[in-house]
Amino acid sequence: MNTSIKGKAFVLGDNIDTDQIIPAKYLSYDPSNAEEKKYFGKFALFGVPEGESGYPSGDKRFVTEGYASEYKIIIAGENFGCGSSREHAPLALAEAGAEIVVAQSFARIYFRNSVNGGYLVPSETPVKINEEIATGDELEINLENNKLKNLTSGKEYDLNPLGDIKAILEAGDVFKYAKQMGE
Repeated sequence: MNTSIKGKAFVLGDNIDTDQIIPAKYLSYDPSNAEEKKYFGKFALFGVPEGESGYPSGDKRFVTEGYASEYKIIIAGENFGCGSSREHAPLALAEAGAEIVVAQSFARIYFRNSVNGGYLVPSETPVKINEEIATGDELEINLENNKLKNLTSGKEYDLNPLGDIKAILEAGDVFKYAKQMGE
């Protein structure tokens, strides 16, 4: 797990559900096949309604061409990842190149899928930063001191400590963590 993440922000609103993260029609791809797995990245956040993708303008696509996004950091509001228990949701974001989602809150099943699969870091913030950060802002996140700095505006925000999930993310996923603990 990277404890220092720097990159462009992609900003979303509240209640981004798993069908918006990776629409069901793209679940026919096989994540165990490298040639097909990349399509999860291509269609990441493809279901976010027009006008709500890439705030504040709402007219930006997460992936504009190819299979990867220029945005490494996703900023969202409340209840990110709600909806079905689709494990492909955090996989799709990671395949597109996202390393972290910072949200005010997460749906618990999405949160656990992100951690257990080691796909990306789900980080919570006590404030609604999706109303203060714009898509394209350059951000720097330090997970050791739980800080997010907006390099574009100069503002700094607190992140909630990762707590018990940090060890799992550092190991790579829940299976690697269990193996480490058993040795």
